[in-house]
Amino acid sequence: MKFHKTAAVTFAALAVVSLGACNRGDTSGGAGPGGKPIVIGLAVANLQADFFNQIKQSVDAEAKAKGVEVQVSDAGGESATQVNQIQDFITRQVSAIIYIPAGASAASVPVKAAERANIPVIAVDRNAEGAPGKTFIATDSVAAAKELGDWVIKQKNSKGNIAILQGQVGTTPQVDRQKGFEEALKSAPGMKIIAESATQRWSQDEGFAKAQDIIQAHPDVNVFWGQADAIALGASQAVANANMNPKPLVVGFDGDQAGIQAIRDGKLDATMVQQTQLMGRMAVDSALDIINGKQVPAEQLQKAFLLTKSDKQKADQYLETHP
Repeated sequence: MKFHKTAAVTFAALAVVSLGACNRGDTSGGAGPGGKPIVIGLAVANLQADFFNQIKQSVDAEAKAKGVEVQVSDAGGESATQVNQIQDFITRQVSAIIYIPAGASAASVPVKAAERANIPVIAVDRNAEGAPGKTFIATDSVAAAKELGDWVIKQKNSKGNIAILQGQVGTTPQVDRQKGFEEALKSAPGMKIIAESATQRWSQDEGFAKAQDIIQAHPDVNVFWGQADAIALGASQAVANANMNPKPLVVGFDGDQAGIQAIRDGKLDATMVQQTQLMGRMAVDSALDIINGKQVPAEQLQKAFLLTKSDKQKADQYLETHP
């Protein structure tokens, strides 16, 4: 997808907020080479999503513990807004940028701009095609989606009609989750994908509307997979409204607070819980390592944990302390 130059000069409002005061007395990370105070810019795709908020909270806590200042921008899901926000970080000469792209469109633009300014970029959850940052921290979504697919196959005894409600097409998590789930289905020819429908915002209302359409077109659907918990929750609502009997299996991905609670309440059958708190800490620590001249792996993929409605104790544990 091509990014239109005019979008970069839109009237996108900058939402840069200082979250932590720089503790100059903390030598563990508060000052970089030459004693210059470290300031990390955190460019978030959309703070309305609990998943991204979890990462932000973890980044904030880890930065505070290391005596580092964090400035946060919220793109509200708009790539053009985020391009402007990261340009503002560059103008402010932040020490590093933790980057969660708002979409596939123009995702590489901020990385290239930061590189020209010698500001390292730590990509989290989504990677910019063709312009990767110094490191990429994310869930191993291919492996996680395959594990979820294997579980679905087992629940349906290798026979079923699947509807996939996709996330924003072309983003790293959407591509990898699709790949992993389809790898699982190769072992079960009796499992058929009968419908696929993409969302733009990974949202519950989109999941609800698209699931409604699929139920009308394919009343024999017996598995809904929402590539995010919010999408799956929308599908669950559509299934309930349609009084489908037998009730289709509804599974998600992310393990955000609403998704875990829905598992606990039996509204979703399963999800994959991502280690959002861990990823936030890793992003800060990787930024500090890079600033201080240390090498970090180009890719740091983390395991996700299968959570099903039969394991309410584990759901309670995740609700109390998210991994």
